[in-house]
Amino acid sequence: MLEPVIVKGKKLRRGFTTGTCAAAAAKGAVTMLFAPGLEEEVEVTLPAGMSVKLKIQDRERRDGYARCRVVKDAGDDPDVTNGLAIWATARQTGKGIHIKGGRGVGIVTRPGLAVSPGQPAINPVPRAMIKNEVEKALLAWRGVKFSAPCLPAGRATGVEITLHVPEGEVVARKTLNSRLGIQGGISILGTTGLVEPMSEEAFKTSLVPQVSQAIALGYKDIVLTPGRQSEKWAVEKYGLPAEAVVQMSNFVGYMLEECGRLGIKRVLLFGPLGKLVKVAAGIFHTHNRLSDARRETIIAHAALAGVSQDIIRQMWECATTNEAVNIIKSYNLNFLFNRLAHAASRRATEYVQGKLFIGTVFTTSKGEILGLDREALKIAANWNLEIGNWKLEIGNWKLDFL
Repeated sequence: MLEPVIVKGKKLRRGFTTGTCAAAAAKGAVTMLFAPGLEEEVEVTLPAGMSVKLKIQDRERRDGYARCRVVKDAGDDPDVTNGLAIWATARQTGKGIHIKGGRGVGIVTRPGLAVSPGQPAINPVPRAMIKNEVEKALLAWRGVKFSAPCLPAGRATGVEITLHVPEGEVVARKTLNSRLGIQGGISILGTTGLVEPMSEEAFKTSLVPQVSQAIALGYKDIVLTPGRQSEKWAVEKYGLPAEAVVQMSNFVGYMLEECGRLGIKRVLLFGPLGKLVKVAAGIFHTHNRLSDARRETIIAHAALAGVSQDIIRQMWECATTNEAVNIIKSYNLNFLFNRLAHAASRRATEYVQGKLFIGTVFTTSKGEILGLDREALKIAANWNLEIGNWKLEIGNWKLDFL
């Protein structure tokens, strides 16, 4: 049994990655291929050195192959792959260990990921785990003389492992796989072999390959958006290059740091005012349960711009950002959106210690542009684009930040 972890005072179960489940299924299938019996559990070694046992189900052995499945248990983590059946089929080959992807395992179609285009989306660490466990099964077989109908001693012991995830294609629609160019199923993942419950760190890490992929496709300038809807607006409404648009969720600071580490030169923050205006206040984790200074940030910049106390009071009484937007528009104070965009870019640049050139575009909740700064226009100019009604002759657009 794995030790539970404590999250917000509660004991939560840890689970196993798809890579661990695939390794267990592969070892089980190979053991069945060369031996008449198989225990209900298979022991596998995780990358950190810990040994765990996983239950093997639906064992089947026929002439020429054996197969079985492991059902993924993600513990108490809300993992979309929890409960998936991961099958492994083992067949004898002449030499070596060959690992293939079958139905429900995605195929990589774009560069920039840990797996080359055209290959099944089985990441390096899970692939190594599978190979190690299969080797253990083969060594165990070589050291024991089995009676018929098992394979006689001296025969070649190479094997081909094919992984199948029957529901993989359906579940993959709930992941970033299509965004990363992984088609037809899920990825076989995992670096530690374990799923940590409610792991924010794992979610953050899963976003970074989007940046690596953009770099592999030749982009040094990228767009960071809070989510899928903003990504759609950036591409479909304003013509920003789809391959350079990256979802960052709430992790603005983390993704900016990763962009700097990976060699990105310019970043355009693009998304709803209600989410990204927090950056203008120096907030770089934008989940509303951790930070909510939207109203206060807007009001502070309005006050600095000399907006009347009466209007300030009206904004203070707003329950939503949309209400504040309507008040700003009704008094013809739209320049505030540009000031806020500039403030967000400045705070973000300070956050990464000047390692990135950063611009900001604020939109409404329906994707219409509210405001942007000079830096945003310069980044867009590198793509020879217009953003909405803003022309790229920067001097023709008066952006007031004073």
